[in-house]
Amino acid sequence: MRITIAGGGIGGLATALSLHAAGFDEVVIHEAAREIRPLGVGINLLPHAVRELTELGLVDRLAGIAVPTAELAYFNRYGQAIWSEPRGLGAGYRWPQYSVHRGRLQLLLLDAVRERLGAQAVRTGSRITGLRHDGDLLVGADGIHSAVRAALHPDEGAPPWNGLVLWRGTTYAKPFLTGRSMIMAGDGSQKFVAYPIGDGRLINWIAERPLDGEPPERGDWNRPADLATVVAHFADWRFDWLDVPGIIADAEAAFEYPMVDRDPLPSWTSDDVVLLGDAAHAMYPVGSNGASQAIIDARVLAHSLATTGSAAAYEELRRPATTALQLANRRQGPEIVMKLAHERAPGGFDDIEAVVPLTERTEISASYKRTAGFDPALLNERASWSIR
Repeated sequence: MRITIAGGGIGGLATALSLHAAGFDEVVIHEAAREIRPLGVGINLLPHAVRELTELGLVDRLAGIAVPTAELAYFNRYGQAIWSEPRGLGAGYRWPQYSVHRGRLQLLLLDAVRERLGAQAVRTGSRITGLRHDGDLLVGADGIHSAVRAALHPDEGAPPWNGLVLWRGTTYAKPFLTGRSMIMAGDGSQKFVAYPIGDGRLINWIAERPLDGEPPERGDWNRPADLATVVAHFADWRFDWLDVPGIIADAEAAFEYPMVDRDPLPSWTSDDVVLLGDAAHAMYPVGSNGASQAIIDARVLAHSLATTGSAAAYEELRRPATTALQLANRRQGPEIVMKLAHERAPGGFDDIEAVVPLTERTEISASYKRTAGFDPALLNERASWSIR
């Protein structure tokens, strides 16, 4: 089977590696950019995605460029603790959770594709503009502005926007909390996220709040932003353990991104075409699931093609699961605990148990893990998607 992949991002590269591991050697990626460069900032890879990269033989390389996340912690806008939980191996998973620079991960995957499938397997400066291709199957992994998706669903229009804007950046700063903590602080509409990547001293951060007026072009992660504007919105967010405006102000640059996603689709496949990753199910960056879900898509698609000869089983498994996750992220996913704490105690609290009881916080976390596919027991016990 000759397989053409539109898009050389994380999803497209992971698909090529998964197909190769499943016995497909005639795989070509078409990437519109003339050069694949390490763009972007930090992302999280959850244990279910790290499992797939481990089974692809990439975990040692990944460990060399990433920070193993030790905990996830939520706070209100005054820095008061709402909820924390261990992550990765400390939470009972057989695989860690990693925080990593998106661009470095993309280059890691690119190097692996060229090593395993050959340099000719990635064609840069080559854009797939519709459904025409020279293979037996076209995989649309070309992102939130997917040309393949647009050809399958021509009346869809622009990605819907929820009124919020994200600013993202990286700053060298001293470690906070455990030194491997991922924190989220906010009130349900305004939020600050931070976690270390790389050598642990480089802090990846995201600042979020409502935006007045219409946003600039939707779906562009690399639009420069004015740091002073971002600092002004978070000027009094100074906690005993983290200086939020200081972190923002010390960044070399920031990037602005209106929070958009895509509506769930009724179908991902048509004849010899299938969608994957953001092209299939772009979702709000809630719960750290975007890149992780694309990697899982890649593995399930390869397994489906190798075992049945079609993508039908892939869509049957993945489309309902990602639809549920898209909708959960629109409801703020596990981050809803910050909104609840703010609504019930807008000026702060003396005892979080009196505001959002432990049973409620625990179920919010557990429910999201089940929806997103990384409940520890279920993930640890699930059969592999490797073709043996």
